[in-house]
Amino acid sequence: MNSEFNIAVHCLTLLSVKEEHMANSEEIAKSVCTHPARIRKVLGLLRKHGYVATKEGVGGGYLLNPETENATLGDLYRLLARGSLKPGWCSGGEELPCEVASNIQGVMDQIYNGGESALERYLDGITMKDVKRQIVEAGTADPV
Repeated sequence: MNSEFNIAVHCLTLLSVKEEHMANSEEIAKSVCTHPARIRKVLGLLRKHGYVATKEGVGGGYLLNPETENATLGDLYRLLARGSLKPGWCSGGEELPCEVASNIQGVMDQIYNGGESALERYLDGITMKDVKRQIVEAGTADPV
C-alpha cells in the first residue's frame, strides 16, 4: 500500500476532529510526521476531487468538505493507491521456454487482482466517519 493513502486518511481525519475543520499544511505535516510539501501534494489531489477546499490568505488552510465524512476508504484507495498490491516486478515472461516462467505472470496478476478486489470491498465498508469515531474512542479510552 502506498503512503499517500495513509497520509490522505490521516489528513482527512485530522481535519474532521479539528474544531473549525481547517488547518494549514504545516500543522497537518507535524501531525503526519512528514514534509509540508508532501501534505500539499496529497491535499491538492483531494481538493481536486472535492474532499477538501482551500482558504487563501492569513488564517487560511485546508477546509474539510462536510460530505467527506461519508466517503469510504475504498474511495480513497481507488483514488490514491489502486494497483499498489501488485509488485512492480514479477518473475518469468511469456518468451521463456519454462512452463512456470511462461505462465507465472498471468497467474500472479489474477491473484493480485482478486486480492485488490477483496481489499476494495472491505474498504468500501469503512467511512471516514467510522475512522473519526474510532480515533475519538481511542483517545478517550482509559490506558491499560
